[in-house]
Amino acid sequence: MPSTAIIKAQLKALTEADFEAVANLGATIWREHYSKIVSMAQIDYMLAERYRPENLRNYLNSSGRWFDLLSLGKKPVGYCSYASTSNPKEMKLEQIYLLEECRGKGWGGLMLRHVEARARQKNIQLLMLQVNKRNKDSIAIYRKAGFQVREEAIFDIGNGYFMDDYVMEKTI
Repeated sequence: MPSTAIIKAQLKALTEADFEAVANLGATIWREHYSKIVSMAQIDYMLAERYRPENLRNYLNSSGRWFDLLSLGKKPVGYCSYASTSNPKEMKLEQIYLLEECRGKGWGGLMLRHVEARARQKNIQLLMLQVNKRNKDSIAIYRKAGFQVREEAIFDIGNGYFMDDYVMEKTI
């Protein structure tokens, strides 16, 4: 009879030692997932902007931004980040990403529940996010988790690139 190994999931706060792993995860996940939605040039631009060490450092010891890395055993497989907004009763889910081979196993839900729990600890009543209008799979997951479209918006992200998104929200 084959043995079944129990893989321990660990969700921990980002440290500077994690920067390279996060940048590598982001590059793998984004190129796989977003290549069907936006150009590779835009993906490369967004990756270069988002995962620079000076940008990731903004999450370290912050009182209003958080970034957590999900590992299965010792292998980093995903991450989530979230932040306070100008509305004291609202939090923004900035990122929630998972390697393709780990999807559909409950790990994304684990990260979402973690963010919701953190929001409740801070007496937040509304969790919001932005998602590309063409990102049908993610939109379906967010709807299933209780998010509704609040508005449509186009965001200029620089270098001639734009994000055409839904802003979604969920009362928690």
